[in-house]
Amino acid sequence: MRINCPFCGYRDHSEFTYGRDATVDIPGLDASSELWVEAVFLRDNIDGIQHELWHHVHGCRMWIVVSRDTNSHKIYSVDAAHQDVKRLLESEDVLVPGAKDTLS
Repeated sequence: MRINCPFCGYRDHSEFTYGRDATVDIPGLDASSELWVEAVFLRDNIDGIQHELWHHVHGCRMWIVVSRDTNSHKIYSVDAAHQDVKRLLESEDVLVPGAKDTLS
């Protein structure tokens, strides 16, 4: 499976680690233990398209949202997990040297 990283382009899935279901809402720090258990440990076994968070560990180290069919592994879309990140990197106000080079 190849993932089209919005920052690095097409890369093998071995460069990424699966994070979690992107549709799960993470509770606030003051939430009950029950809410945290539900958010962290209880998962639906989705048969079809799922929105997942992936971390590009061996690349740009950015988090992305992958919309993928769990049966065929076909990827329908890939987006930055935080939509403002790409806009910020494209701006002239980048403070991290070399950050714009990841936008190939």
